Amino acid sequence: MVRAHTVAAACALACVSLALPPAQASAQSNREKYSVEARRIDKGPRIDGILDDQAWESASVIDTFTQQEPKAGDPATERTEVRLLYDGRHLYIGIHAFDAHPAGIVATEMRRDSDRLLDEDNFQVILDTFNDSRNGYMFVTSPLGAKLEQQISEEGEGNTRGTNSNVNRNWDGIWDSAAQITADGWTAEISIPTTTLRFNDSEAQTWGINFMRNIRQKNEVAFWAPVPKAYGLARVSLAGTLAGIRSLSQGLDLKLKPFVVTGVRDKNMVSGARATSLLRDLGFDAKYGVTSGLNLDLTYNTDFAQVEADEQQVNLTRFGLLFPEKRDFFLENAASFNMGTGNTFSSTPVATDLFFSRRIGLSASGLPVPIVGGARLTGKTGPHNLALLNIQTERAFGRPGENFLVGRYSRDVLRRSRVGAIFVNKESLNGSHHFNRTVGADANLALGGNLQVTSFIAKTATPGLRGQDMAVSGRVAYRSQAWNVWLNHLSVQDNFNPEVGFVQRRGIKATKAYFSRTPRPEHMHIRVMDPMLVVTYVTDQQNRMVGRTIHTMVGTTLEDGSYINVIYQKNLDVLDTPFEVQSVTIPAGTYRFDEVTLTYNTSPARRFYERFTYSPQQYYGGTRHDIEAALGFRASSQLATEVQYQRNDVNLPQGDFLVNLAILRIDYALSPRMTVRSLTQYNSATHEITNSIRYNFIYRPGSDLYIVYNDLQQSQLPHSRFAPSDRQFVVKFSYLFAR
Repeated sequence: MVRAHTVAAACALACVSLALPPAQASAQSNREKYSVEARRIDKGPRIDGILDDQAWESASVIDTFTQQEPKAGDPATERTEVRLLYDGRHLYIGIHAFDAHPAGIVATEMRRDSDRLLDEDNFQVILDTFNDSRNGYMFVTSPLGAKLEQQISEEGEGNTRGTNSNVNRNWDGIWDSAAQITADGWTAEISIPTTTLRFNDSEAQTWGINFMRNIRQKNEVAFWAPVPKAYGLARVSLAGTLAGIRSLSQGLDLKLKPFVVTGVRDKNMVSGARATSLLRDLGFDAKYGVTSGLNLDLTYNTDFAQVEADEQQVNLTRFGLLFPEKRDFFLENAASFNMGTGNTFSSTPVATDLFFSRRIGLSASGLPVPIVGGARLTGKTGPHNLALLNIQTERAFGRPGENFLVGRYSRDVLRRSRVGAIFVNKESLNGSHHFNRTVGADANLALGGNLQVTSFIAKTATPGLRGQDMAVSGRVAYRSQAWNVWLNHLSVQDNFNPEVGFVQRRGIKATKAYFSRTPRPEHMHIRVMDPMLVVTYVTDQQNRMVGRTIHTMVGTTLEDGSYINVIYQKNLDVLDTPFEVQSVTIPAGTYRFDEVTLTYNTSPARRFYERFTYSPQQYYGGTRHDIEAALGFRASSQLATEVQYQRNDVNLPQGDFLVNLAILRIDYALSPRMTVRSLTQYNSATHEITNSIRYNFIYRPGSDLYIVYNDLQQSQLPHSRFAPSDRQFVVKFSYLFAR
C-alpha cells in the first residue's frame, strides 16, 4: 500500500512536470536539485587569492559544472571547485578554476567594471537574496582579481538589445576579491559584506544562487545550475538554492561617506577674458538600513566631480539621444524606478520612459546644476517593492531651484510577475507655481517560462497643456532556445509631457513586430546564427502613416568568437515640418530610402581586436555613407588602449556635410585598486577636442581618492587652430565610516 502511494505520487509529480513549460519545469527542478549549505565560521579567511586559510577546509564544496557553450548539457571540460562560508557579517566564496593549459588563460584586464572583463576568463556568481526568482546581485572576478558587479531586476528582461535598464552595470557595491594564476589554473577569494545586500528579515535565510565560469581559450561557458542557451546568469529563476544561513547581522547598518573637493577652473568668458576660480566644497552621502530589505540614502551638497565624461554621439536624426546615468547617488536600485518602453523600440526613435534621472541636476546641455540635497528609500519588504526619491536643486542657468519627488510601488504576483504604479512631481520654487506631474501604472506578467506580457498606461499634468496627455504601451514576447518573437505597441498623445522622463516622439502610434530564430548549423565554424525580421509601423494619432521600417538581418557568431552581420533595411519617413541637421535644412515631404550595413568584429578577447562597420544608404533625397571602426590593443595586464573612429559623409540636394568623430581611450591599472583612464574625443561637427584624465585610488572598499583633469579646446572655424576654452583640475577625497 505504501508502495502504491509512492508510485502514485511519483506519477503525479511527473504529470505536473510534463504539464509545465520546459523552462518553468527546469526552474523548479534546479531549485530542488542544485542545493548547497554555507558553513558558518567564527573568523573569515584573509582575502589574498590563496586558498590556504584553514577555514576553507570546512567549507561546503561545489565541483560539478555543466556546459552551456559549446555543447549544452555536457560536463565542463575543466574542473571548477567553489567553496562557501559565512560568519554572520560576510559571505565568503573560494574558487579554484583548474586549467590543463594555464599558459592559455586569457587575462589582461585589471580595471574595475571594465566591459572587457566579460570577454576574458572569469567567474561569476549571482545571489537572489529575496528568493523571489526576479532580482539578484551579480559579482564577477577574474584571474587578475579584476572586479565587476551589477544589480539584476526582472531577470534582466524587458528590453532586447543595447543597454538594458534591468541590468544595472553602473552600480558600485562594496565587496572585496583577490586572485592569482597557479600552476594548475587560477584561484580567487570573494568577500561580500551583508550590508551590501538586502534580504528578507528572518532568522533563517534561503537564497537563490548560481555560478558561471567562462573559459575563454575554449570559448566555453559552464554553469553550476544549468541555464539554456537562450539565457544567461541573470535568469535567477533557474538558479539553485543556498541554505543553512542563519542569524545574519548587519550591525547598525549605517554608512557615512563625507567628501572634500578642491581644485581650480580656468575658463574663457564670452567677452574674451579668462576667469580663474578656486573650487572647494564639502558634503556627505549616508546610507542606513531601515530594515534588512530597505535602504535609506541621504545626500547633502551632492558632488559628482569624479564622474566619467560622456562619450559623444553623432545625431543625424530629429530626435533626442539617450545618454546613460553615471552618477553614484542615482545608480543603486535604479531599476526600482523604471517604467516605460526601455529599449524595446531601440531601432525606432519612439522611446518613452516616465522617469529619467539625468533630468535632475543636469541642464539641457549636460552641465551640472547644483544639488542641495536629497533622500532615497528603496528596497523590498515581503512581496512589496518600494522606491521613493526626493531631490532639491539650486537656481542655475537662469532657471529657478526645483524639487523632484518620485514614488514607485510594485507588488510581486504569481511566481515571476508584478504590478505597480509611479508618481513623479517636479515643482519650481520661485513663486511661479510651475509644476509637472506624471502618474502611471504597469504590469509585467511572466506566463510560464517563455511567455511575457508587459504594459503601462500614464498621464501627465502641465499648466497650459490640457487633454491629449496620455501614453499607453503593450508588449507580448515569446523567447525560447530556438525563437525570439515579440509584438510591441505604443501610443503617445500630442500633449504627453513627462518633464522628468524621456520621450523621443509625441503624437504617434508605433507598432513593432520582431521575429528571430537562432539556428546552430555546427559546420563552417559557425556557433550560432541570428536571422531576424523586424517590421515597424508608425502613424500619427489620426492613424495617418508617418513612418515604416522593414529590417532584415543575419548575424553570425563563429567558434572563435568573431562576429559577422549583414543588414538590409527599407525606410519610409514622413516629415510634416522641415528639420535641420548639421546646418542643412531638410524640407517637409515623404522620403523613402534603403540602407545596407556590413559588420565584422574579431573576438573581443584577442590581444589585438577590431570592430568595423560600413553602411551605404539613401538619406532624405540624397546619399549617406557611414563608417565606424575601432581598434584595440591589450598591451599587458595593466595597459590597454582603444581608438574609435566614426565618419558620416552626407550628400543632399540642399547641401553636403561631413562629420568625423574620433575617440581615444587609454587605461592603465597599477593594481585592481589603482587605475588611470584617459579619454580624448574629437568632433568635427562642434569643432571641439575634449580631454579627460581620471585617477582613482580605492584605498579601502568604499573609500576613494580621485584626481580628475578635464579640458575643452575649440576652434572658431573649420581647420583653424584649437585653443583652450575650459580647463578644470579637481581632487576629491571620500572616506567611508561603517557601523
